[in-house]
Amino acid sequence: MIDLDTLLPDIATGDADAFGRFVAGAESRLRDSLGSFAAVIDVEAVVQECLLRVWQVAPRVVPDGRANALLRFTIRVARNLAVSETRRRRIDPETTIRLERATLDDACEPEQPDPLLREVIARCREKLPDKPAQALTARLDGPWRADVEIAETLGMRTNTFLQNFTRARRLLAECLGKYGIDLAKELA
Repeated sequence: MIDLDTLLPDIATGDADAFGRFVAGAESRLRDSLGSFAAVIDVEAVVQECLLRVWQVAPRVVPDGRANALLRFTIRVARNLAVSETRRRRIDPETTIRLERATLDDACEPEQPDPLLREVIARCREKLPDKPAQALTARLDGPWRADVEIAETLGMRTNTFLQNFTRARRLLAECLGKYGIDLAKELA
């Protein structure tokens, strides 16, 4: 996972575009962290309230030397809001206790990837043709960036970039399959 803390200095100065890039990079992890609450509260409302609060206090967040301090802080805020909302709605006490324990037990750290899987992915990426490899690398280096912007950076038309990116994903999936890696299982 990309360290989104690189955006923190700009966010601290009030740069809304930097915060937008942070949200784009953090949103899926944030929503995933609230998955256990989805059956009992409006997770979308919690996400929106969380992001508003984080925008307001981000200038006071101090990196702790580990990657993604702002993301970890954001997830903690979201979980606290979710627990508060569960209590406010007076959900079944057993459910509330179970959800609260789950938030305490989880350190909000991104899962550490399997080193063997990383090695196989690296091998498969090395086998990619030049243009698809460039498109994949550019997308991974800035998942929040617009396709048009990435295409311009690579000197490609947007459609060409998208075709190269799609080809890279397909070739990467085929290569991983040859090593017996089930992408659906790994991404679940």
